Amino acid sequence: MTISNPQSSVNPQNGFCSKTQIYRSLRPPYPLPPQSTPFTVTDFIFSLLKTTTSTSATASLIDATTRRFIPYSDVPLLVRNLAVSLRQPSLSLTNGACAFVIAPNSSYLPILFLSLFSLGVVVSPSNPASSTQEISRQLRLCKPVVAFATVESANKLLEVGFPNPVVVIDSNEFVSMMRAEPNGSETKIEVLQSDTAAILYSSGTTGKIKGVKLTHRNLISTIAGANFGRQARSSPAVYLCTVPYFHIYGLGLCMRLVAFGESLVSMARFDLKLMLKSIEEFSVTHLASAPPVVVALVDVDNDYLVKRTNWGSLETVLCGGAPVTIAVIDKFKRRFPNVSLLQAYGLTETTGGVSRIAGPNETTITGTVGRLIPRSEAKIVDPNTGSCLPPMNPGELWLRGPFIMKGYVDDKEVNDTTVDSDGWLRTGDLCYFDNQGFLFIVDRLKELIKYKGYQVPPAELEHILHTHPDITEAAVIPYPDDMAGEVPMGFVVRRKGSTISETQVKEFVAKQVAPYKKLRMVRFIDAIPRNAPGKVLRKELIKMALSHVVSKL
Repeated sequence: MTISNPQSSVNPQNGFCSKTQIYRSLRPPYPLPPQSTPFTVTDFIFSLLKTTTSTSATASLIDATTRRFIPYSDVPLLVRNLAVSLRQPSLSLTNGACAFVIAPNSSYLPILFLSLFSLGVVVSPSNPASSTQEISRQLRLCKPVVAFATVESANKLLEVGFPNPVVVIDSNEFVSMMRAEPNGSETKIEVLQSDTAAILYSSGTTGKIKGVKLTHRNLISTIAGANFGRQARSSPAVYLCTVPYFHIYGLGLCMRLVAFGESLVSMARFDLKLMLKSIEEFSVTHLASAPPVVVALVDVDNDYLVKRTNWGSLETVLCGGAPVTIAVIDKFKRRFPNVSLLQAYGLTETTGGVSRIAGPNETTITGTVGRLIPRSEAKIVDPNTGSCLPPMNPGELWLRGPFIMKGYVDDKEVNDTTVDSDGWLRTGDLCYFDNQGFLFIVDRLKELIKYKGYQVPPAELEHILHTHPDITEAAVIPYPDDMAGEVPMGFVVRRKGSTISETQVKEFVAKQVAPYKKLRMVRFIDAIPRNAPGKVLRKELIKMALSHVVSKL
C-alpha cells in the first residue's frame, strides 16, 4: 500500500499546490500562543521586550519634532501607570469600551495604545486631517466612550458635538497620568485573543468608509511573524517612521518595534528637511515610508540638504501603501546603491503586510512586493470563471491566515462578500505569482484611487459632486502622477446655462473632505460615458484624460 504525501504536490520553488490550487508560504512557520489563552497584544509585546537581545540602554521612543526621548526601560511602567489612571473615575474605562484617538504621530501614542490594549479597550485611531463629516461617520461606527486628541484636533471633536470626555494628549494632565504611581493593588483584566483590539478605517472594495475590526490575535500574529524572521544585529536598529500610526502600516510598525526594543523616531507629519536631519542626528538605519517619500529622496540629488547629510547609517528604506514604479526603483538604486528598498503588500483587512521582500537576494527582483509571510495561504482566482490559476497567470488575489480581520463594523452584507465561509479574503486586487513564488500587483479590480498611499474612493467624491446644484453628472477617475502615484480627477457635466469653473468645483469638494481626497484636476464634458446597464465606463474616461494630454504635446 502506498501512502501519498500531501506535500509532494506542493512546488518547493513557488509554494503552489497542484491539487488544492493554493499557494503556501515558502517561509518557515512561527510559534503562536495557544488561541484559548487570555492574552492581550500588550502582554505579548512585553513578553518579547523582556527577552529581546537587541534592547540597549540607548533604545528609545523618540519624537523628532519635540526631541523627547522615552527609554524602553521606562515604557512598561508608563503603560501600567496610564492603564491604572484610565480605569479610575472619571473615565473608568472597561474591557470592550472603545477609545477614539485623533492625533499625529508622537512618542506618546505607542504608550497610549499599549495601555488601552492592556485594558481590553478597543483603539480606534483616526486621521487628524479628516473632515468633520468623515469624523462623524467614524464616530458612528466605533461608538467611543472617550477620545484622545491633541489641542488642535480636539477642536474637530467639538465641531461634531462629541458628547463624551476628551483627553488632550499634549497636556500636563496626560503626562501626570503616565507618571502617577498607582495606589493599591492592580486587578488583572481577562481579555481574549479573539476580542477586538482595534477598529481602523478603510474604504474596502466599495466606496464608503468602513470600520475594520482587528483582534488581539490578528496583531499578535503579525508581530510574531516579524519577530521570527528577524536577522541578528550587532547593534539595535533605529527606525524613522514617516507613515501615520492611524494607518495599519504605522500602527503595526510602532507595536513591533516596542516588542523588539528597537528605537523608533516618530514624525508628526512628513517634512523632508526634518527627515534628512533626523537620519543623521539619530543614526537611523531603517526608514519606513510610502512611495511619495521615495520619490522625494530620488529627486533631491542636487539639493544642498543631501550634500550636508551623512547617510552612512541608513541601510534600508521600507515602502508600503502603494506600489513604487519601476522607473523610481531604478533611480533609487542609482542614487543609493548601498541602501535596500524593500516593498511590501498588505491591507487594513489583513492587519498589514502579507507579502514582503526579505534579504538582499530578493531586492534584486524588480517590481515584486515579495513572498508570502509565514502561516499565510493565497489563491489567484479568475474573476470571470472563479477558477484558481497557477503561476504566471493574473487573477484576483485571495488570502487566508491568522491575520485576516474579524470583520467590518455593522456591515454583514459586505462581510459576507469580502470573506467567505472558509476564511478567504477577497482583496479586489489583480495579481500573479511568478515561478519563484514572488507576488506582483498588476492592477486593481476595485475602483479605489491610491493617492500617496491613501485610499480615495471615487464614489465618495462623486456623491459630493452630485450635490452641487450646477452639476448634473460627475465621475472621478485616477490620473497618474509621479509624486502621488495617482490623483483624483473629476469629469463634470454642467447644468445647462451654468458657468461654474474648475476652481469652484475643486473648492466645493475640498471643503468637505480630507486634504488627500481633494480633486486635483477637473474636466468638463457633455455626457458621462456609460454602458447599457448605466455603469460609468471609467476606462473610457481614463483614455480621454490621457489622450487629452498627448494631444497637447
